[in-house]
Parts: sequence; structure tokens; C-alpha cells
Amino acid sequence: MAILTPDKVVHRGKQILLLRFPFDKQLIKMVKQLPNAAWSKTRKAWYVPYSERMIDEIKKLFNEVAVIDTSVLDEKIAHPILKEYNLTDEATRKIEKLKSWMRSRRYSESTIGTYVGAIKTFLKFYSNKPIAQITNDDIIDFNNRYILANNYSASFQNQVVNAIKLFFAKIENTSINVELIHRPKRPKILPNVLSKEEVKKILEAHSNIKHRAMLSLIYACGLRRSELLNLKPGNIDSKRGLLLVKEGKGKKDRIAPLSNKMITLLREYYKLYKPAVWLFEGQNKEEQYSEESLAKVLKHSCQKAKINKPVTLHWLRHSYATHLLENGTDLRFIQELLGHNSSKTTEIYTHVSTKSIQNIKSPFDDL
Repeated sequence: MAILTPDKVVHRGKQILLLRFPFDKQLIKMVKQLPNAAWSKTRKAWYVPYSERMIDEIKKLFNEVAVIDTSVLDEKIAHPILKEYNLTDEATRKIEKLKSWMRSRRYSESTIGTYVGAIKTFLKFYSNKPIAQITNDDIIDFNNRYILANNYSASFQNQVVNAIKLFFAKIENTSINVELIHRPKRPKILPNVLSKEEVKKILEAHSNIKHRAMLSLIYACGLRRSELLNLKPGNIDSKRGLLLVKEGKGKKDRIAPLSNKMITLLREYYKLYKPAVWLFEGQNKEEQYSEESLAKVLKHSCQKAKINKPVTLHWLRHSYATHLLENGTDLRFIQELLGHNSSKTTEIYTHVSTKSIQNIKSPFDDL
């Protein structure tokens, strides 16, 4: 998988994000999807206007097709106040206590890293003040003088809020009322959805049955990338026509229906490859198929199908949910099939479903 390195620089008097990566036609097509993307001949790199929101957009867009190395960027956007101060011994000790508590509750290491990074930022900002004296007013002040002053995103602000709430609720007993900590309004970004015709072209593009089976199963059951790669042969219940997803996001198990068509494809694949440990193994037997290789499988399918959109594996999951909704499936069932905690997460697909919208007659037609 290619490594993409964002870098904040000043270009023609304006702050921009340089996007450095090895030559890759798919990545170039995806960069062009970003607002105001341009090529710099002098710097020999693509660039976009700098903003925290743009950083979030880049992370979302390239998450499944490239490794995003933000180490250079993180150093450059660090706030001067935070560079001048280190964490106090008290803060360091209590952050370690937070990590220990989260691990005991079996939070993922990714979530632990996000929360710890956010609370470190907050406590560095108030390194000259005892933690027990931090109040709700200080949180508001932090939002204004650090997050908003640096034009950081609502997504980052929300991460900090989550970290502060957890830290002060579980680790630090102070006068802070965590229920009064307000969250930022977040932008409502619609999921990317492919038409059924486009999905069909992608799934049928590969003659390799293993590649076809992997992509087909993601769409057929609305799987996340990690959920597909973590499947084992025993997760397939062909007699009952079910797929058991073990410890999906949030460490939740769930089941999804398997059609006869999908079961037939999996049987053909199984007879040919005879997987031992993982349902989809890498080149070495008993090793899990890699995320990078799976992304390449999708990339090649799109190229063969002549689909020029910057498709990611998650688009197939979004398309599965949207197509279910358009077929009349109840939203509550879709929520269960996708493994969503909240129905609000699933409701976003009502905004991209075209079934009802296409039946609306524009008043323009009556003119």
C-alpha cells in the first residue's frame, strides 16, 4: 500500500497541504476529487488549501487505499503553547491510569490511542493548573482558544470531548459536570453509494474466484474490511444460510443472511483453495489475507469495470445498506445487519436512497 504524507507549507502566501506519494494513477484520480486540488511544478506534488476539515477529508478518502503518515504534519500544526509545556507528573500518572482502565474494559488499542492523545492535548494546555481545579469554564476556554483558534475540525473537538468526559468521570473526581460538556455540531456527510449496475460490474470483473468471492461477500452481507478478513470457515453456516460475524466493531457478534447464490460461490471457492485457518488466506497458508492486497483487488476490479470513481471497500457496505432500503427492508433490520448501535447511524441511508426521490415530479415539468 502506498504511503501518503501530508505536509503543511506556505505557497504563494497561502497555507496549503502538500500531498506526497509515489506515482499512482488511482491516488491521482482521488486527489482530483478534493476541492481546489492542484499540481505544483516547483514542489512536484499535489496540494490543496490547508484546513483541519481538509485533513479529515483526506483521511476518510485515502484510509483504505494508502497509509497516511501525519508525523510531519502533526509536528507543524502543534500549538506553540503545547510545545512550551510538558505533562506534569500527576497528569502522566493519571493518563496511565486511564489507559489501564480502558484496557480492562477491552477498548481497542486504536480507541485508547485516540483518547490518550486527546486528553494529553487538553492537560498540556492546562499544565500550569492542578487537575482538581479544572472546571467546565476551562473546557469552554480550551475550545475557543485552542480548537477554534487553530481552525481544528468538529471531529477533533468531539474526540477531545469524549476523552475529557471519560477521564473526569472515571479517573479524576472534580467539580466538573461531564453532562454539561457540550459537543460541536458535526457536518452531515452523505455516504458514497454505487448503483446496482456498477456493483455488478465490479463483482464480475475478476475471473479469479477468490477475489470475486471476497468482494461479493462484502457487498452480500454489508461487511467492514476487517470483518471480512477475520472470517474463518466455521463462520459460514450453509445449512441455515447464515454468516456469523465474530467481534465486529465494538466487539459485537452479529449474523447476516447468506443467499443460495453466495453460498454456491463460496463452495466453489472452498473446493479450489481449501482454506485452513482463515476463510481468505494470504499467499502463505494459514496467514490472514492483508488489507493492502484486498484494496488492490478492488482497485483492479474498478479498472477492469471501467469505473473511474474513487471507490473504496466501504462503498460496497454503503451500497448494500442503501439497496436493502430501496428494496423495502425495514430500517430496524438494516441496523441489526450492519451492527449499528444507534438507529440514527442507519437513518443516514434514507438520504441517499433514490426510490422515493425518483418518484417526485419537479414543478419544472409543468411549465
